[in-house]
Amino acid sequence: MDWEILLIGLLAGWALDLVVGDPSWMPHPVVWMGKSIAFMERRLNRGRHRVAKGAVTAIGLIIAVYMICVAVVWSLRSWIVAEVVLCTVMVFFCLAGTTLIREVGAVFKALDRSLEEGRRQVARIVGRDTDSLSEQEVATAALETLAENLSDGVVAPLFWFVVLGVPGMVAYKMVNTLDSMIGYRNDRYLLFGRCAARIDDIANWIPARLTSMLIILAAGRPGLWRFVCRFGRCHASPNSGWPEAAMAGVLGCRFGGTHDYFGVAVYKPYIGTDSRRITHNDAVRGIKVSRRAESMAVALASVTIVAISLIA
Repeated sequence: MDWEILLIGLLAGWALDLVVGDPSWMPHPVVWMGKSIAFMERRLNRGRHRVAKGAVTAIGLIIAVYMICVAVVWSLRSWIVAEVVLCTVMVFFCLAGTTLIREVGAVFKALDRSLEEGRRQVARIVGRDTDSLSEQEVATAALETLAENLSDGVVAPLFWFVVLGVPGMVAYKMVNTLDSMIGYRNDRYLLFGRCAARIDDIANWIPARLTSMLIILAAGRPGLWRFVCRFGRCHASPNSGWPEAAMAGVLGCRFGGTHDYFGVAVYKPYIGTDSRRITHNDAVRGIKVSRRAESMAVALASVTIVAISLIA
């Protein structure tokens, strides 16, 4: 695709996401990705050689999605309007900023009504067990997810869109979906999902750190970079701690701690030092910063696309 098509598709797709989000009635490529992953997992995650079978599954699905997208883009190369529409639609599908913000806001509104409603709402966006979470833990989980998924759901797709175009962005969504479904360190997925988790770590290494920079710049707090470097490593994931540390620094709160996943306690070091109570105002501030960082990420991606076209 020419750079003009990529730029138009990026801005149009982002605008569409801002207005519409992810309507529940609309068929979504990530749903199909999830079904293909579940299909392979049910048939291969058994017996011997689970690591190898998981690697074949992960690498095979990522390559398959990438090549399908390459074929579709190639088939439309002489139809400019069709290329623009395809690029717009795929950017719209791959960006999750609006849906994430709506879900996080809904958690705090549910908490205002009751703890039980807050637990049910936050269960929609986190992987941890939520049945026994306190009000503070529900609020913390929502804001951690806001920061982490700003990277996974916005900055990383944009990064791979700039690097590899529409096929790269869609392939990244498969990487991220694989990790979210089988990248857990429990009895069922520890071996089969090992390769998927490692690929996700690699794919998110730069975007996670870029996201942390965007968060502190969006908040007008560039001096927090030292705080981010200190606490960004305090996480089981090599990437998730960076945007979480940035958000914790901006809000002046503390994330992390031990949580249950599939009934198993998983220890996470604390990110930040202030254990104060998180309030609805923190959610409002966090969402504003997230929106600003998202706008900055789109602007950066747009400028990079134009710059690459001038150099090429």
